[in-house]
Amino acid sequence: MNRFLDGYCRVLDALIALALAIMVVLVFGNVVLRYAFNSGITVSEEVSRWLFVWLTFLGAIVAIKEHGHLGTDMLVSRLGKTGKKVCLVISQLAMLYVTWLLFQGSLVQAQINADVQAPVTGASVAIFYASGVFFAVSAALLLLRDLIRTLTGKVRDEELVMVQESEDLAALHDLHLDEPMKLDGQPTRPAAQR
Repeated sequence: MNRFLDGYCRVLDALIALALAIMVVLVFGNVVLRYAFNSGITVSEEVSRWLFVWLTFLGAIVAIKEHGHLGTDMLVSRLGKTGKKVCLVISQLAMLYVTWLLFQGSLVQAQINADVQAPVTGASVAIFYASGVFFAVSAALLLLRDLIRTLTGKVRDEELVMVQESEDLAALHDLHLDEPMKLDGQPTRPAAQR
């Protein structure tokens, strides 16, 4: 299952990179054409906006898999193992509920706008709302997997707090995870490895 999820997220990463590249070409090309040749790419703004929405939702799926979303652990980090598990289950259930709401709303909007054509491209506006449906289905599967792992006791102790307090601290932690730290010139191991 982990191998499938890793492959799935690699595909999403590639799609994110492709969407970003297309956005850069469209927006930059449109600016150059507008100022240098007094013309432009007609679909640039509309397609770029849609790609940005899809890019955001695809990135959020990858962040859910990697537990990369920011949060606060001020209370949870002070609890014992059982308290952390209870809070984790409650938060996973809450996220599943919100994901269900997002799925319902996005699906209804996609159905309502299925016959509506975008003004420039003429494509169905449902493509815009389909990003929410795609995100909700993918996120729900990842959250259900995490919930099952939590309820069956397969979650390691360090995974009981599944948020990152700060992007900077997470990046610093990743840099020093496998390296011995030096304290007063003496090499030591990080606290988690002592």
